[in-house]
Amino acid sequence: MLHHDAVSDTSIGATCMTVRDSNGNELKDGDSVVVIKDLKVKGSTDTLKRGTAFKNIRLIEDDEEAVECGSGRNTVVLKACFLKRA
Repeated sequence: MLHHDAVSDTSIGATCMTVRDSNGNELKDGDSVVVIKDLKVKGSTDTLKRGTAFKNIRLIEDDEEAVECGSGRNTVVLKACFLKRA
């Protein structure tokens, strides 16, 4: 379900990746997102419940599917296919 588009600029030689959420909306740094399904957190007994909101997300440059979401002192890296823009 993850949608991403690669656009290359031949004059610069750079590739710009577009990260899309589960509904196909483009995600950018600083957006707010909501988790669309219950997710277990690796290395912990915690579970992220559906409807959990994260503000000020950060996109990871090396991985077009991963999004850093901060919650207090904790930072979680989630795949964009489990998120929708709020």
